[in-house]
Amino acid sequence: MTGLVPFAAGPSPLWYTTRAGGTVALVLLTATVALGIAVGGRYTPRRIARFEVSALHRNLSVLTLAFLALHIVTAVLDTFVHLSWWVTVVPFTASYRPLWLGLGTVAFDLLLAVAATSAVRLRMGQRRWKAVHWLAYASWPVALFHAAGTGTDTRLTLQLALYASCLALVVAAVWWRLYRAGPGRIAVRLWAGVTAAAVPVVLTAFLGSGPLQPGWAHRAGGAAPTPAVAVHPASAPADDDEGGTQ
Repeated sequence: MTGLVPFAAGPSPLWYTTRAGGTVALVLLTATVALGIAVGGRYTPRRIARFEVSALHRNLSVLTLAFLALHIVTAVLDTFVHLSWWVTVVPFTASYRPLWLGLGTVAFDLLLAVAATSAVRLRMGQRRWKAVHWLAYASWPVALFHAAGTGTDTRLTLQLALYASCLALVVAAVWWRLYRAGPGRIAVRLWAGVTAAAVPVVLTAFLGSGPLQPGWAHRAGGAAPTPAVAVHPASAPADDDEGGTQ
């Protein structure tokens, strides 16, 4: 058949790299957020120096941004789904799964805001910087729903187990933080507890009614590849959910 690029052998290395980079970035972001929640506030580890925890938290943040950059760059360079560089910073402007890719852009923008303000932390002042720093925590559930809604591996048992593990780790960190917190700020603690309990329920309901159902690729806004960019045969599942970048 004429007009097809040579994808018959399977997906491109960029396609695999995008998926792997996104998965690793989610795991690292989860570890960063969970660590920040668990050891923040009034709790001080007894066996580990405070500066060591801060250094670990900072290094995890840098690694998260590095793998996130790999995820984004390879997604744009891969020709399976044509994404412009503009899509990486302006959410909900992609033609391919605009909502779910847009959530990924929102998470990236939030993390960029945290990284940029961290570079001028001394000039901003501790109070203002901490207010912006909370955006890192807000980026985590956004990134999780981006991965579940856009990722082509969501139906895989291992991927679902990874999402569940990330979710369990952050929820456990929240409840640990609430358990160790001192008296006061009842409204904030109540809001945090309700949110921690609600996210697993909402994500489970979303997975059951969305990505785990047949036809999700079309309902999510997946644009059909042009004849010059055929679906990777090696990655195409049995149903109509075509392979693609996560």
